[in-house]
Amino acid sequence: MNKPFEPVAFAGLSAKLSARTAVTGVIGLGYVGLPLAAACAAKGYPTVGFDLARDKVEQLNTGRSYIDAVPSAHLDSLVKASRFTATADFSKLGACDVIVICVPTPLSAHREPDLGFVTATAETIAAHLRPGQLVVLESTTFPGTTREIVKPILEATGLRSGIDFFLGFSPEREDPGNREFSTVSIPKIVAGDGPEATSAIEAFYATVVTNVVTVSSVDVAEATKITENVFRAVNIALVNELKIVFDQMGIDVWEVIEAAKTKPFGFMPFYPGPGLGGHCIPIDPFYLTWKSIEYGVPTRFIELAGEINAGMPRYVLGKLEEALDRRHGISLSTAKILVLGLAYKKNVSDIRESPALRMMDILDKRGTQVDYHDPHVAIVPPTREHAGLAGRRSVPLCAETLSGYDAVVVITDHEAVDYSLVCSGARLVVDTRNVFAKAGLAGGNIVKA
Repeated sequence: MNKPFEPVAFAGLSAKLSARTAVTGVIGLGYVGLPLAAACAAKGYPTVGFDLARDKVEQLNTGRSYIDAVPSAHLDSLVKASRFTATADFSKLGACDVIVICVPTPLSAHREPDLGFVTATAETIAAHLRPGQLVVLESTTFPGTTREIVKPILEATGLRSGIDFFLGFSPEREDPGNREFSTVSIPKIVAGDGPEATSAIEAFYATVVTNVVTVSSVDVAEATKITENVFRAVNIALVNELKIVFDQMGIDVWEVIEAAKTKPFGFMPFYPGPGLGGHCIPIDPFYLTWKSIEYGVPTRFIELAGEINAGMPRYVLGKLEEALDRRHGISLSTAKILVLGLAYKKNVSDIRESPALRMMDILDKRGTQVDYHDPHVAIVPPTREHAGLAGRRSVPLCAETLSGYDAVVVITDHEAVDYSLVCSGARLVVDTRNVFAKAGLAGGNIVKA
């Protein structure tokens, strides 16, 4: 027989949230978790960051940040004020009143959702779950994950969602390098598993961010984030395809987009590139594609967009190969190439799913001697899919360095790069970001791709 509803757990949590004495635990101290933990600590919550990487934990506890969005000076002030501490000891979850899950949700080798980090984290939380805790999943995933996967793991303890503990979903919306929006200023979608959980998650995030948007269910909240990323993936695929078509017609797609966006309605500019990067857009749409199989509904549009975007590194490679042969009579197997930009987007150090890694891997296999320069990435860290690139170091960018390469391929348009130097010093430049035209630079050595 079920126990009668006991409002004690909810009342205790509400009182702690109101007083901002609720101990907040953030699991996963990466590009999502660390900025969130810093925001919670800055708003007055005693905050504990959890991560398996002990080197990260040690670094954070000395006030040194490895995430651009959290300056070391700010982190150091939170550490010294005892507002934030990091730990690899997950038994401390029992002392947390709010637990936020910010772990990766990658794809498997077969392009299927890999929820291993989410399930392992939920099981760890379950081992320390107690009445009065709020558990929030922020990791991007398919609709149904919170209800169908996280909730049963937590309820296997005998505690009940909505009565003993409170469960919710709030999708992360981080945009590394965005100078206009931050964790605090980006509107926060929230949803709870039941009215008490909804009230608790609203109360928590309302004290951390400036704008909370509540939706009717955790499934809707999960679908919202997937929709945002599908929207971007599909539109980027469209302009990538237009780039290929217009190139054959001798038309500059960037000029077309600049002209089209003068229309004050009915058009939103997206820009082509060498392929998608980051943790979200190359991965998240496939979570929906996988889940849709359960309902017998094909997602042809999403899958086609994925094919187009995934093919862009090879398109750029083809343009490079053609230009080398036509202009200098050099094959890729004998060429020396400099990749300019390793990060997946400009002005950040984030290399997750970067097309530059894919490009370097392809060039390696073709026998090309390939190096890279990136003012934000001094050394290639270990990655699961590009293990052979780990340890390579960014080469200096100077006239002498440029003269030693047969071609420079611009993958990431960092603002800290001297493009006039590249334009004047490189024998051949393959520009995938239109940086030289935007900078007013021109030359017969520049090829757009």
